[in-house]
Amino acid sequence: MLSLFLSAAGQVALVAVLLGAGLPVLFAVGVRSFAVAAGAPASGGSDAPAVRSGLPAPVLRGIGVLCFALVVGSVVIGLSVIIATGLGQSVSFEHVIPTFVPKG
Repeated sequence: MLSLFLSAAGQVALVAVLLGAGLPVLFAVGVRSFAVAAGAPASGGSDAPAVRSGLPAPVLRGIGVLCFALVVGSVVIGLSVIIATGLGQSVSFEHVIPTFVPKG
């Protein structure tokens, strides 16, 4: 019984770390990639030199868009699961697009 509890607690902790820290970090990487693509100053001051990157600006913007899309997708899926549970249904990914289906 204790091993089952510890296993479940470990799974919850892993998901909490991934979503609780992973999504904000992913969002920050997206913001930073847009800032570097625009040539923002390193320290936020106007007299600081712009941050240089080896990647061209369109690639950095693409990375930012990808990061933002992953964050928005994760939030939408999470909200879908919460709403479906509240309505007494579950979320099915059978046809790629999440749909609400009756439980059972």
